[in-house]
Amino acid sequence: MSLLTTQQIMEIIPHRQPMLLIDTIEELEPGVRAVGKKCVSYNEPYFAGHFPGEPVMPGALIVEALAQVGAVAVLSCDDFKGKTAYFGAINSAKFKKKVVPGDVLILETEMIKQKGPIGIAKAKATVDGKTAVVAELTFAIG
Repeated sequence: MSLLTTQQIMEIIPHRQPMLLIDTIEELEPGVRAVGKKCVSYNEPYFAGHFPGEPVMPGALIVEALAQVGAVAVLSCDDFKGKTAYFGAINSAKFKKKVVPGDVLILETEMIKQKGPIGIAKAKATVDGKTAVVAELTFAIG
């Protein structure tokens, strides 16, 4: 059973379809870390053009999904409720495995440094226990 449903996620972060890229939050330590899940469906709008005949989830959207999971963790803190988390930087992103329709992405984001409204998180997306994407994400709360 998930900890947070899509509806509950939308009460924390401002993202909406088609840009809400996480289905559930499975684990949450407010201000520290979160684990989310995205069931990748062939019906995702980007598959029509990325790539015809060989659908692959764009790496930039996987990084965005990781950032959204991190935003849920950060914005779950009382100090930041009702705010928005913005990208400050994406560092050391590595794309190691294609993500295709039918895959279930497990998205883990953990804060490693925070000073006021600026923070850095390490993030990892996996499919069936295999790493698809790793990155370091910098965010600013506004």
